[in-house]
Amino acid sequence: APPAPPAPPEAASESPPEAASSEAAPAAPPPAAESQEAAPPESSEPVPEVAPPESSPEAPPPEPSPEAASPESLPRGPRGPLARADPLARLGAAFVLSLSLVWSIDVVSAGIALVAELALVPLLGVGWRAFWRRTAVVWVAAPLAGVTILLYGAPGGRHWVDWLAVHITDASIGLAIATVPRVLAIALPAVVLLVGLDATALADALAQRLRMPARFVYGALAAVRLAELFREDYRMLELARRARGVADRGRIRRFLGLAFALLVLSVRRGSALATAMEARGFGGTTPRSYARPSRMPARDWRYPLVAALVAALAITAAVVTGSWRFVVGA
Repeated sequence: APPAPPAPPEAASESPPEAASSEAAPAAPPPAAESQEAAPPESSEPVPEVAPPESSPEAPPPEPSPEAASPESLPRGPRGPLARADPLARLGAAFVLSLSLVWSIDVVSAGIALVAELALVPLLGVGWRAFWRRTAVVWVAAPLAGVTILLYGAPGGRHWVDWLAVHITDASIGLAIATVPRVLAIALPAVVLLVGLDATALADALAQRLRMPARFVYGALAAVRLAELFREDYRMLELARRARGVADRGRIRRFLGLAFALLVLSVRRGSALATAMEARGFGGTTPRSYARPSRMPARDWRYPLVAALVAALAITAAVVTGSWRFVVGA
């Protein structure tokens, strides 16, 4: 066979540059790399050195404002010695005063007890503004109770007004005058001493120190905890009904519907809580242990002792002056 003809000179001259370019292509750096390797232009101005921040002395803690430190700004309970007192001591003081003043209807014992209670209010750490705000209902209810006794009390002596069931006599006037300070003397210490009382600490004290049945004590504690949710449940039910357009008109009808829904919700929640407590052994008859030991400090005995002293002083003054009027014979 004849030999192949040689390649044309143009093809032979073009092939070496292409091979060379293909071999040199990987070695050429991309333009982006060149821009990254390029050094920034040198500046003749010196770069200022940044000094490290000086360690400033610790700022003193902000001082509490007088409003935050005052007992009047507290929403739940007072500060001072009364807030740190044992709950059982506070309950005992209120019980001693109330029990000693219900056996008689006279002005002397009630007046002396009321004056002594008002004098002891500043010593309890309760501000006057907080005192008047918390006891405003009592100051309104006491005169109303006196008016009721005045109009419908047991008749006796001279009759001043006789109209249907209304009989204003000398006896009803005397009873009304004695009722107003007695209601104040009984209700004011209960309100002042029991406001802000820790229900959990009181339950522990009743179960451990007074040996009351744990089933009853902790069931009552659970009920108190659930009662605190009534306001929030009522608000959520009201918002839900408004969103659905149910009972948007008529206050009485809306209130009755919300009250019934709140009753159903409370029964369901109480049943679920009772079942859970039974499952956790709260209703057992075996002796139980307590996670929070309850002990009454010796200094807290002053509250029931002072209450007993005030009650004894009031009763003695009433007996000496001859104004003691036993409630059974009244």
